[in-house]
Parts: sequence; structure tokens; C-alpha cells
Amino acid sequence: ETSLQLHQNSTTHKMKRSFPWVVTLLAGVLITTIVVDVIGNLLVIVSVFRNRKLRKAGNAFVVSLALADLVVAIYPYPLVLTAIFHDGWIAGYIHCQISGFLMGLSVIGSIFNITGIAINRYCYICHSLKYDKLFSNSNTMCYVVLVWALTILAIVPNWFVESLQYDPRVYSCTFAQSVSSLYTITVVVVHFILPIGIVTYCYLRIWILVIQVRRRVKPDSRPKIKPHDLRNFLTMFVVFVLFAVCWAPLNLIGLAVALDSRLSRAIPEWLFTASYFMAYFNSCLNAVVYGVLNHNFRKEYKRIIQKKKKKKKENIKTKPSSCIGSQH
Repeated sequence: ETSLQLHQNSTTHKMKRSFPWVVTLLAGVLITTIVVDVIGNLLVIVSVFRNRKLRKAGNAFVVSLALADLVVAIYPYPLVLTAIFHDGWIAGYIHCQISGFLMGLSVIGSIFNITGIAINRYCYICHSLKYDKLFSNSNTMCYVVLVWALTILAIVPNWFVESLQYDPRVYSCTFAQSVSSLYTITVVVVHFILPIGIVTYCYLRIWILVIQVRRRVKPDSRPKIKPHDLRNFLTMFVVFVLFAVCWAPLNLIGLAVALDSRLSRAIPEWLFTASYFMAYFNSCLNAVVYGVLNHNFRKEYKRIIQKKKKKKKENIKTKPSSCIGSQH
């Protein structure tokens, strides 16, 4: 272990002794995240496949994003939860590497899918005449495959740099920012700053067009924006803002430490831990946003839940009757 790692371990144990409620809070946040993540994202996927109005080319990225969020809730988060309860990683080296790999796959897959959604919305609203050709069903599927190919390509170098390590401060096998300053800077720029820049450009162009249409600037040359298209855009804009807000602290800390290693001792441990769990919490938010802001998703959620409740009631009703029948 390096002196930095020993320092981190000792401060972690001091914090646990001083604030035992912190561990309970982290476990509570993670359990909530897992439950909402699994239920919410399964609802998103089922809704898109069931509802004809939601089976649009652009929603292929929404399903892809839901899968990226589901990945962490099914495997890495439960392992992190186990580490919290046992006060250390007990799953072994292989599970540590797979967990770290899947976490990276999820976060990079999420930001690349959010970038895909932004480009899709930009083309749909700002270049509506070219949209059907650019985002035909076959082309959209190719874009989704490309997103995941780029995601895998972006995460593979972690194995060569050996940056996937257990961090006791966050109970997770994750990307170790202290392994290489140059690599950390590259990761933050390519995996966060560059995609955020592309998404910001796309959404700024859409906002400018929306304002121009509202103010009736160039009324002849500007297309009309339908209210439901505007609502869909706002939904995806909120998804992007929440992702940026949840992941910015962790990326900025990583960038700051990479640029000046002395800052690693200056950054409070609670801030580092909070930034990680804030990022983890983001994986359960998108499904909630769709339910709150998108009428079609909200309607489909209700339909699926009501259908499940109806099936449960029918099962309860049939059970006593079958028992009575067996007694005769």
C-alpha cells in the first residue's frame, strides 16, 4: 500500500468510529437506489415495448440508457452494499474487477446514450426534414450499437493501467484516480467534459430555436414545434441536467487531484464519499423523471402496475377456491 492509501484507510476508520450513522445513511441511500433503479428502469423498458406511441426511433437510446442504469443495480451495487455491511470487500479480486468494469461500463454507457439522445433531439427539432433519413429504424439501431462499442473501447484501457481497485472510503471497486494523473485527465475529458460539451451545444441550439419560434422570429422559415415535442425535449433536458449535477463533483475532484496531487489530502473524505454516492444515486432518477414529465410514460406505468395488481387479486381469489375444491 502507498502512503496515500494508508492515510485514506486510517481516516476512513476514524470517520466510521466518529460517525457510525454515516454507514447507515450510505446503506440506506444504496438500498433505495437499487430498488428504485430496478423497478423504474424495468418499467421504462416494458413501457417502450408495450406502448405504440413510445416505440419511436429516439426511444431506442432511452431503452439503452435504462439498460446502462440497470447493470449497476443488478451486480456492482449489491456487492458495494455487502462491503458496507462487512466493513470491507469480501467478494474477492475477480468480483472486484468485474464490479469495477461494469460500473465504468454503466457510467460511460449512460453519458454516451445521453449524448445520443441529445443529437437525436437536435436533429428532430432543428433538422426535421433530414430526421427520418438520419434516424430510420435500422440507422438508429446502428447508432445504439456504436454507442456500446465506443463504451467498451473507452473502458478497456482500465485493465491495462490497472486502475480498478477497492477504495475503502466508498466501499467500491472503482476507478482509482491516483494511478496516473495523465490517464485521469484523459478519462475526465473524454468520458465527461467532451460529451457534456456536445450535449450542451445540441440543447442550446434547441433552446434558441424554441425561443425564436415563441417570439415568432422568421415565422416563414421556422418550423412549428408541437407541444408534445417540446415536453419530450424538456424531459430529456432534465435527464441531462441531473446526470451533469450528480456526476460533476466526482469528476471535478478527480481532475483537481490529477492536476495537483497535494489536493488529495486537502479534500475532505466526506466530500469524496458524498460525491460517489451522489453519482450512484443518479442511476435511479431517469425512470422517475419520465414518469413525472412524460404523459405517455406515466400512463403506461399506471397501466403496467394496475395489470400486476389485477393479476395478484385474481391469484388470491383462485387460491381459496382450489383449496375448497380439493377438500370435496
